[in-house]
Amino acid sequence: MKESPRTDKGADKVRLDKWLWAARFFKTRSLSADEIGRGRVQVNGQAAKASREVRVGDLIALKQGAVARVVWVRAATEQRGSATLAAEMFEETPESLEQRTRQALERRLNTEPSLAIEQGRPTKRDRRQLADWNRWSASVEPE
Repeated sequence: MKESPRTDKGADKVRLDKWLWAARFFKTRSLSADEIGRGRVQVNGQAAKASREVRVGDLIALKQGAVARVVWVRAATEQRGSATLAAEMFEETPESLEQRTRQALERRLNTEPSLAIEQGRPTKRDRRQLADWNRWSASVEPE
């Protein structure tokens, strides 16, 4: 019986969008293809297309929101498995790990200013009070 070309037993190359999906960087394959199309993924320092074939030993740089990662491909498979199997498919570079931990620490220490607002939008009553304060401000007029 002839083996199907879609099986990945002994496969040494896989489409980039399938690999990113199988390695659990993105939840769906279409999301990974969209991110590749937006230029947020590079393979060996070059811009890549979704159909680019990834091989063991390739260096992939990708952005997931504000987080940038650089990983080495350790296994080439297009079959999505458990998270433990996905973690074995790549190895993150030490520089990338250091940068991610530093960014996480900065986010923890420097909170977003908008998160400090407890009340939300002013109500109609609040806006009227603000307008009254501006109208009746105690300013000294020049003589």
